Amino acid sequence: MKKSRVDREGHWAAEIDNSEWRSVPQLKKAKRRLQSIARATLIKDARINIRLSAPVLHDLQARAQEEGLPYQTLIASVLHKYVSGRLVERASRVRAR
Repeated sequence: MKKSRVDREGHWAAEIDNSEWRSVPQLKKAKRRLQSIARATLIKDARINIRLSAPVLHDLQARAQEEGLPYQTLIASVLHKYVSGRLVERASRVRAR
């Protein structure tokens, strides 16, 4: 079986071939802007303390483990998504009792 170009070359050749990727005008300027945003996002210069119930903390730690990251990072990510308006609410699941 012939490998696809993506597998063989290790990049996204199919997307490029399908014109799904576009050149960025003024690449150096765009790159500097995005690097600046990334640096500002990664700065963690404030500390908080929060009290949670043991079951909530346990659930957070379990979810973080499923995602493969520390639970503090998961909490920070959820808070960041909330304040930036990117936290999307899923339809609630009905739990059987």
